[in-house]
Amino acid sequence: MIAYVSAEWRRLFASRLPLWGLVAAIGSGALIGLLALVGPENFQPPLPGLETEIGTRMVLGLLGMLAFVPALLGTTAVAAEYRHRTITATALFVPRRWAALVAKLVVYAAAGLGYGLATAAVAGSALFAAAAVKGVVLGLPATAVLALLGRIAVAMAGYTLLGVAVGALLRNQLAALAVLGGYFYLVETALLALPGADLVYPYLPGGAAAALTGFTYVADAVASQTGGASVELLPASLGAAVLLGYTLLAALVAVAVPLRRDIT
Repeated sequence: MIAYVSAEWRRLFASRLPLWGLVAAIGSGALIGLLALVGPENFQPPLPGLETEIGTRMVLGLLGMLAFVPALLGTTAVAAEYRHRTITATALFVPRRWAALVAKLVVYAAAGLGYGLATAAVAGSALFAAAAVKGVVLGLPATAVLALLGRIAVAMAGYTLLGVAVGALLRNQLAALAVLGGYFYLVETALLALPGADLVYPYLPGGAAAALTGFTYVADAVASQTGGASVELLPASLGAAVLLGYTLLAALVAVAVPLRRDIT
């Protein structure tokens, strides 16, 4: 298994995906710094400033919304192997296909966590720098900011595996990207507008990630526009458990589905 993981790791870094991931991580983190520099009080609609706990959590929570990016990278990595037929060579040279698939999951879980940590490091540095430039004290202590950034990094690792599962299930790269993007940015948001959705949303991947990162802006905004009930998210620990459950389910799908069908 160690040899399979090592081979998969070399395969990943033989592509340009890590470079794209690094660029995306730096860009996402820098965006948070830019938003902090502009100031939530200047958003439309205006929000509490960085000197408040709500304002600081809001800006950091926007980083959690970008967890979709590593999910896209995970989907692209797996679906591209079917597109370019490199998965065929893997199946020929690895006698136990399940072992190769597990190795792939291990590598992309580590890559997703690395992406999350890189994004969190850039975002945290940019946030503190923006606060210093503006001459304000953040509404959260540094330890709380770092803890929140760590939870966002974990959520990004989980989303990466969800992306891997979608790529393994659909195999068509464009279809997988469309389904993943449509679900996280359209379907879950649309569900919030339906009666009774406030009871279901906390247990969906987006709701679990929102609980983990403490970001309620999207759910609150939809409830305000539709006049529906406000969504009460799960505690952060339970949100992490639900997201972990989706991650394990995604891993099972990514391993089981390719074992039962022809890869050519």
